[in-house]
Amino acid sequence: MSSLATSRTHRNGVLALIIANIIWGAAAPIFKLSLQNIPPFTLAFLRFFGASLLLYPFAIKAGKIKHRDILTLIIISFFGVTFNIAFFFWGLMSAPAINATVIASSGPVFLCLGGILFLKEKPRKKLLGGLLISLLGVIIIIGQPIFTEGFDGQLVGNIFFLLAMIFHTAYTILYKKSMSHYSTFLITYWMFLIGSLTFLPFFLYETVTVNPLFSLDIRGLVGIGFGIFLSSALAYFLFDWGLKRIPSQEIGIFAYLDPIIAAAIAIPLLGETVSSLFLLGSLLIFGGIAIAENRLHYHPLHKL
Repeated sequence: MSSLATSRTHRNGVLALIIANIIWGAAAPIFKLSLQNIPPFTLAFLRFFGASLLLYPFAIKAGKIKHRDILTLIIISFFGVTFNIAFFFWGLMSAPAINATVIASSGPVFLCLGGILFLKEKPRKKLLGGLLISLLGVIIIIGQPIFTEGFDGQLVGNIFFLLAMIFHTAYTILYKKSMSHYSTFLITYWMFLIGSLTFLPFFLYETVTVNPLFSLDIRGLVGIGFGIFLSSALAYFLFDWGLKRIPSQEIGIFAYLDPIIAAAIAIPLLGETVSSLFLLGSLLIFGGIAIAENRLHYHPLHKL
């Protein structure tokens, strides 16, 4: 492939990841609002099952999964959909939406480390120092409720956000290593279908116990529509498509966009505020990322 074609492919991958992360940045406050009206597993099931229906016409033309890759597909579906989304929604029910995006933004350091360990990518200098600084920022943000409110639900919610980020990071590494040779439509479709099936028993339980669909209002409907069309079908497709076109160590940097978008929506929509501890933790996370990647001036738009 010529250098011009390679450069164009790289730019397209960058643009896809930027759009995906803008959508996911908006997702935290939108879903937090929706979860005031609809239970988490009902929202999760409708979101991913609806998105799988949208992708089905494209997936059937994209080939089949080889038998040797079925187990890996199931694992990345659990990591990227089931565990990631379950912990993300549980976190949103008790902690601020802006916390979710900042904690998720520490993913680049773990992606960088994972790319070195599992994908044999070239390590960057100062990785360990950056990792420790970023982890300190994560600890401050997760633990800030202890200093302000004591041991409450927000602390648990922050821990859930951390677990969601870890599972998403594991999914990204495993996808890049084992499944990137398949069509993006094919993998995304199967991930959503498998993920929605794991949510199905809990959705049925919520339907029997609280009958959430009977009491849906605009908050729940917006969350379902946003989840199906944007946060699931479009964003996951763009993310998986972009994964194939740039190195793993550059993927996580696009999470820089998420907290900006989330704060711009969460502050006026949900009345969330930013504390001094939150700002300190955020600075440490992004400072650690910058040191680990050895690019103090680096942000996603520089890649275009």
